[in-house]
Amino acid sequence: MKVTVLTGGVGGAKLVLGLLQVLPAADVTAIVNTGDDFRHIGLHVSPDIDTLLYTLSGKANPALGWGRADESWNFLDTLRAMGGPDWFALGDRDLALHVLRTARLAQGQGLDAITADFARAMGIGAAIVPMTNDCVATQLDTDEGRLDFQHYFVARRCTPHVRQVHFDGADAARPAPGVIAAIHGADAVLVAPSNPFLSIDPLLAVPGIADALVATPAPVVAISPIIAGKAVKGPTAKLMAELGIALANRSIAAHYGAWIDGLVIDLGDDAPPGLAIARTETLMRDHADKARVAQVALDLAASIAG
Repeated sequence: MKVTVLTGGVGGAKLVLGLLQVLPAADVTAIVNTGDDFRHIGLHVSPDIDTLLYTLSGKANPALGWGRADESWNFLDTLRAMGGPDWFALGDRDLALHVLRTARLAQGQGLDAITADFARAMGIGAAIVPMTNDCVATQLDTDEGRLDFQHYFVARRCTPHVRQVHFDGADAARPAPGVIAAIHGADAVLVAPSNPFLSIDPLLAVPGIADALVATPAPVVAISPIIAGKAVKGPTAKLMAELGIALANRSIAAHYGAWIDGLVIDLGDDAPPGLAIARTETLMRDHADKARVAQVALDLAASIAG
């Protein structure tokens, strides 16, 4: 069963890790948000891609929830001592990935090929594909003016009030090689429980991806990021409130619209009408939880396909 996942960072990485426990790695493709990508002290950083790489290779830092395990911080300490920008923490091991990526991009190589090479070097059998090789930047109109995503998310810790979300450069972007084929060729397409507005919407803003989701013969199943009227993590709840959107599964279903066929929701939560629904405990604390949520999503997709 070939499965394609639309994903952001941490929550999506957990789902993909769960899929790798129940499916052969070669049958799993993750299409990853790159709207969070940015340049920091001259380096190209791809936070969501790197979260997938570290999580699927067993190198993620479980204590911090981001970055690499067994990290050291000599570079950051020196940068800080020299008066450099230290608001975005780059560890010594993490730094190597950004340096190599930046050098290869400067040589004209595509982010898709670079990411595939990193995945192979880290022993990952699943395909990790950026949504585009072009520059798309998530930006937020806030009460402090327009902010790039990382300045909103990391530097300002999601404090500013958000009025609108933009994806600069999306109109001119093209899906990365393999993205459309992965959607059309899948037996099931899953939408990870990532932030719909900041992690999934950037993918949909790239011309061709939303159309592929409408056209694919595969069932499309989303996993809701909401549990008991609360968001699992991150700024989802705050952002939805500021945008005047009810924190409910019906809002997630309405936001994705007609291109999803099913929704996995937590036990006891209200089910939106008009969709195939599966229920399970959707909070993914450990490997067993991840595998269970992944299997429930696959079972729902199979039942929709008949």
